[in-house]
Amino acid sequence: MADHQEANVTLPSEPVSVSAARGYVARVLGEWGLATDTDFADSIRLIVSELATNAVQHTFGQSPTFTVDLRLEREGQLHLGVTDSHPRWPRRLPAAVQQDNGRGMVIIRTLAKECGGRLTVTPTADGGKTVWIALPWSVPVQG
Repeated sequence: MADHQEANVTLPSEPVSVSAARGYVARVLGEWGLATDTDFADSIRLIVSELATNAVQHTFGQSPTFTVDLRLEREGQLHLGVTDSHPRWPRRLPAAVQQDNGRGMVIIRTLAKECGGRLTVTPTADGGKTVWIALPWSVPVQG
């Protein structure tokens, strides 16, 4: 294997793209050897869903697309990033008892931590940001 494997897809910032992002990530990670019926795969699908939903819902039309990046390092680290061009960084909202949304980042951070990973946010050259999740990868690498 090379030092790493990479894959990415850019999708329109529309609700239908959330399931497209989740499906794309599941296919790529399956090609890289991740079984789809594991808790780890379920956690990754939920993380992707939450990040993509944030990119669609919270950019207020100022980011016409978002990009999902996957990078699998030889050292056993999976990096999953979702990039949009909106300048506002994600933030944890106070969770009111009757609130229907605003818990996405809490879910993402919790899942990343449970999987032994971490969340970071980095700025992009065009003023947007990428939300990165780094997770340990113990699956034998394919291809």
